[in-house]
Amino acid sequence: MSEINTHYRNCNICEAMCGLEISYQDKQIISIKGDQLDPFSQGYNCPKALALEDFYTDNDRLKTPIKRTATGWQAISWDDAFSEIVNKIKTIQQQHGNNAQAVYLGNPNAHSLGNALFLKPFMKSLGTLNRFSSASADQLPHHVAANFMFGAGMLIPVSDIDRTDFMLIIGANPVVSNGSMMTAPNVIGRLKAIQKRGGKVVAVDPRKTRTAKIADQHVFIRPEKDAFLLLALIHCVFAANKVNLRHLSDKVDGLDEIENLAKDFSPHVVSPLVGIEAEVIETLSAQMLAADSAVCYSRMGASTQSFGGICLWLTNVLNIITGNFDRAGGAMFPQPAFDLLRNHQAGHKSSFGQHQSRVRKLPFFNGEFPVAALAEEIQTPGEGQIRSLITVAGNPVLSAPSGHQLAAAFSELDFMVSIDIYLNETTKYADIILPGTTGVENSHFDIFFNSFSVRNTVKYSAPLFEKHSEQRSDWQILKEISARMLNVPADDPMQQVTPEMILDMELKKGPYGKQGMSLQKLIDNPHGIDIGPLMPCLSERIKTANGKIDLFPAVYQDDLPRLNAVMTQSARDNQFPFDLISRRLVKSHNTWTQNSQRLIKGKNPCTLEIHPHDAQALGAKTGQQVIVSSAVGEIKIDIVITDDVQPGVVTMPQGWGHNQQGTNMSIAATQPGVSINDLTDAKRVDMLTGNAAFNGTPVAIKLA
Repeated sequence: MSEINTHYRNCNICEAMCGLEISYQDKQIISIKGDQLDPFSQGYNCPKALALEDFYTDNDRLKTPIKRTATGWQAISWDDAFSEIVNKIKTIQQQHGNNAQAVYLGNPNAHSLGNALFLKPFMKSLGTLNRFSSASADQLPHHVAANFMFGAGMLIPVSDIDRTDFMLIIGANPVVSNGSMMTAPNVIGRLKAIQKRGGKVVAVDPRKTRTAKIADQHVFIRPEKDAFLLLALIHCVFAANKVNLRHLSDKVDGLDEIENLAKDFSPHVVSPLVGIEAEVIETLSAQMLAADSAVCYSRMGASTQSFGGICLWLTNVLNIITGNFDRAGGAMFPQPAFDLLRNHQAGHKSSFGQHQSRVRKLPFFNGEFPVAALAEEIQTPGEGQIRSLITVAGNPVLSAPSGHQLAAAFSELDFMVSIDIYLNETTKYADIILPGTTGVENSHFDIFFNSFSVRNTVKYSAPLFEKHSEQRSDWQILKEISARMLNVPADDPMQQVTPEMILDMELKKGPYGKQGMSLQKLIDNPHGIDIGPLMPCLSERIKTANGKIDLFPAVYQDDLPRLNAVMTQSARDNQFPFDLISRRLVKSHNTWTQNSQRLIKGKNPCTLEIHPHDAQALGAKTGQQVIVSSAVGEIKIDIVITDDVQPGVVTMPQGWGHNQQGTNMSIAATQPGVSINDLTDAKRVDMLTGNAAFNGTPVAIKLA
């Protein structure tokens, strides 16, 4: 037996970029712990990182292609699989047009160096507009706001949590998520550091989350009413005559229009809608204005709702007018070593709304349509109907709205391919499954999450273990399908291009190339390299045609009547009187993380939290099963009675429901839970951005 060795890499399960130190012997992992020398995470890691070993050794994992037959799944060679896939796609597109083929991309693609680089040419080879992804179930409002305000969808401001004195957190639980769209390992330590230096943390949420419990103050708010709170806070800034643009005074257009808008949303007007006393709103505004530095951070609760687009726009507006934009301790722009905006020209025409989905006319943006439209695009006959689908590292049956409708739609497809390591609730509908390598078998570099990071760092990790000869990396699978679709010969020079070759080129051409940044430099520094704190850089990064922030883009002005209509609507739906929101679990991320015993062991985490007053009215007790129904479906689930949720609100985690026939995730099946997306409605979207409105789903509850 060989000696024990050490390998350093970033965890690729979530976006926190935690550095890991992995001890191994031969091809056996001995231990996984936080890398104390990682300049960003400094030894911190969450429980999910330990599961990298489980996914590597998982007996349920597929490692070679399988094909559906009349007698069940059978192994198939890579060459036969590729040949059949390409022949079927070409035949379908010849008969029904290129857009008869669609692609769905799951969340793990964002954590894959190879996929991040090869998905674009893959889509080009298919020649279809029909791309869908988890982005429109999660973060689209952030990108749309960045696109219209700053000129580029990836130019998303990040909370400078390490230097702020006042942090207002709206609809987010970063202690559990480690900072979604704000890459920040050890958020709990970073928040406590704010408090230790005399600052304040306030959490606004319909649930008292783990973040809210360590915050200095928690404020309950009614689901889907965050935009009204933000408008009231903006109103207070103008009413107090405290607008302070600092160095941005000549770089902002639309300030007068924002002032005029906010006049009608005083705290006293907004208070009954949001369920927050006017004095509390006024105090929050005053505290934000009084702090030396402050930042408002809005995330899932604000983003995945009917007014997600308006919420993220107003969050940016609030940070700008309080003088906390492009400034230490406020909302700032990272300057990553791999700059996704390197070739983005200022004033480049936006793709937003360039096309619309065929059935519901939802907007096309960033090369894709909203996932909420996918099922109807498959099930609605007519020209342009989707007849063939490729899913890449995704399980939308459990993770997208109206998951049961998607399952029905997938069963109607003429042909379906899944690139995935599991036979799961989505891939079971595929005709062919192509499994890629995963985790420690892949090289790793965070292309996307360095662009959302609270500190500028850079790190590359080679594969810990080389893949077996019969295995393919995801990017190799994508590349092979692309080559065969375009009839590219095997000896074409482009066929020799690897992710590492592209990465090295981008590092050398990036902002730190003149200082010697390269792939070899990263290899020589396996713990990563600290580039430094976020710095003011708006003048260099902004991509609007005139170099100014557009504070009041027309698309938001046009969407305001939809928001205003809420002010006259009834607070409760008599048929569905409860608001359902999702909650994040520290040991769960995507649906596939449930196939690790160490992440699901213990008591059932998939429960419905309900307030004591509501439970009493129902005659329900903790542990009892209830039936939760919505306009599109119903589930049975155990309840937990807690005053962590406000009356009228119930909450359950997303990503569960591993109780379906025809799958092979044996560990997940021992703790299956139920799927929240059998209740969420694909017709409930933020009409501005097309993002799914997961939070605030109207539901009814009765005893089982």
